Amino acid sequence: MASQSSLPSPPPLADLLVQAPAALFLDFDGTLVELAPEPGLIDIPETLVGSLHDLRDRLEGRLALVSGRALDDLERHLGDVRLYRAGSHGVARRRADGSLVGPEPEGLPPGAVAQLRGFASAHDLLYEEKSHGGALHFRRNPEMGEAVLDFARHVAAQFELEVTTGKAIAELVRPGANKGAAVRAFLAETTFAGACPIFIGDDVTDEDGMAAAIECGGFGIAVGERASKNARYHLGSVTAVHQWLEL
Repeated sequence: MASQSSLPSPPPLADLLVQAPAALFLDFDGTLVELAPEPGLIDIPETLVGSLHDLRDRLEGRLALVSGRALDDLERHLGDVRLYRAGSHGVARRRADGSLVGPEPEGLPPGAVAQLRGFASAHDLLYEEKSHGGALHFRRNPEMGEAVLDFARHVAAQFELEVTTGKAIAELVRPGANKGAAVRAFLAETTFAGACPIFIGDDVTDEDGMAAAIECGGFGIAVGERASKNARYHLGSVTAVHQWLEL
């Protein structure tokens, strides 16, 4: 697994676009916006959506957001965003016009939700309900990390779910919910046909997206300080991502 300091910066985006058509797949939290103590407290730059639409046009539509957030939550923060987008770690997918890519996925079983809510309430944690999953956040209570992960795995085993982990979060999702699946689904769309996929993200859940990009002839760019096993390049911060994307 390569440390971030050992990875080079990516070539300028303009240079890559001269070589071949590119498709960009962008994580959201920690990549396009700074992380916040709680998911609802993120700060969205006023120009972000307009700049992303300009980038979409430059790429002839080959731009997608691939977030751990539920799509309705992502859209609540971004407003009228007309991009391909995947939420809940890739399991919920929409085109730029809002139409579905694939079937509408299921939410968590009520019994799993009840256990997660009860655990969060008992241990001063934040439970985030998503349309296609549920997350326990322990950023404000970091000493609970191992206990949270153990409990999430216990609940997942009961209901045949999967656990994804990230920065101070454990999330339960339906099997097959990962960002790599979203990349593959979007690359099968006519808009993305023949493009070189580039996945940019800062967290462990983004490794699946990078692996899918590599499988399909592209590469990954890691953001921040976390070591990455799949990234070819590195950008040091959200600001560096914006600069590289020319937002």
